[in-house]
Parts: sequence; structure tokens; C-alpha cells
Amino acid sequence: MRAVFIAGAHTDVGKTWAACALLKAARARGLTVAALKPVVTGYLPSVATDTSDPGRLLAALGRDLTAEALEAMSPLRFEAALSPPMAARLEGVTLTLADLLAVCRPVLAAQPADLLLVEGAGGVMSPLAEDATGLDLQLALGLPTVLVGGSYLGGVSHTLTALEVLRARGLAVLGVVVSQSADPGAPDFPQTVAAIARFAGDVPVLAAPRDDESWASALL
Repeated sequence: MRAVFIAGAHTDVGKTWAACALLKAARARGLTVAALKPVVTGYLPSVATDTSDPGRLLAALGRDLTAEALEAMSPLRFEAALSPPMAARLEGVTLTLADLLAVCRPVLAAQPADLLLVEGAGGVMSPLAEDATGLDLQLALGLPTVLVGGSYLGGVSHTLTALEVLRARGLAVLGVVVSQSADPGAPDFPQTVAAIARFAGDVPVLAAPRDDESWASALL
């Protein structure tokens, strides 16, 4: 089994979209797949759950959205669209790194799939628990990373900074996926991808245009 962590250079850069593309590409290649997003915020049970991050991941796996599947995919769900520790605090929960590891480690130990994706929340250095950032969870799990960045103004700096942090802490980076911004005023997409690639060293940098998931097979 190959397990990979899907990390973001920033919030809302397309981590779940990238994870779904990778899962679908792996299934098309005949691989068995699984996914885990241990903590999700902004989750509103009263709103259609099929459009939530765990709902989209389950759809990419080809699985029905049931209460059991949702619980297995994202057992730590909070309503406020804030960082996980802040959202948890509003619901009277103290979220710790130990809580996240208690979710992740049994899945990693028991998962028979050819490919397991573990998706973080927010950016690499976003608080993920009261005592941990996303980077701390990655270090504790020790998984290779696919880093998802954006092409918005400032995206080059965010992506390269996140990449530098991952490298400095000894985490293997399998590739950088640059998700095209939906903002028509965003910098030129090909030039943005080229700028990131120019400073990414030997890490593959993949352009991920909107509504095009063909890039995903290159990372399998």
C-alpha cells in the first residue's frame, strides 16, 4: 500500500479537487484506492453533504454517501469555517494532535488499498490542533507529500515557501500541483506554473487547469 499526504500551500487552493483527481486516475488504472480527511471544518449537516469535502472524496472513490462512510472518511467534523482548533473550541471540543493520530494511524495500519490519500486542512503551517500545525501531523505520520498550490497573486510565494518548509523538515515531496485560479484577474497561469517550476528544483511541478484532471496520472 502506498500512502500519500495531500497538503496545501494555502487555504482553498484545491486540495480536495486534486485528491479526487488522483483517486479517479488511480481507479482508471485499475488500482484500489482509499482516502481519509481526518478533520473537516465548515461542515454543515443541514446542507447537501455530497458537496462537502468528505462527500466529494467518497464520490471519487465510487462509494455511496452513508453515515458510516462519512464517519470513516472524516470522523472529526465541525460546523464553523475556521481552523480546526478554533472550530472545535466553539463546540466545546479541545482538539489535539493525539486525536488526529488516533484517527489516522489505525487506518494506515489496516488499509489494504494500493493507494491511500490522507488530506490535511488549510495550509502546511495552518493550526490543525491546539498543539499542532498541519506540518506536525505530516511529520508524525511520515508520509510523502503532494503539495497543492494556487495561481492567484501571491501563490508563487506561498507555494515555494510551503515547499521549502517541507524540504527543510525532511519530508519527501512527490510533486507540486498548481491549481488554476478561477479569478479572471489572476496572473497568467502558464507563467505562474513556470515560475514555480523554476525554483522547485527536482520536484515535478504539474499544471492543473480548471476542469482538466488529465495531469493526475503523471503522479501515480
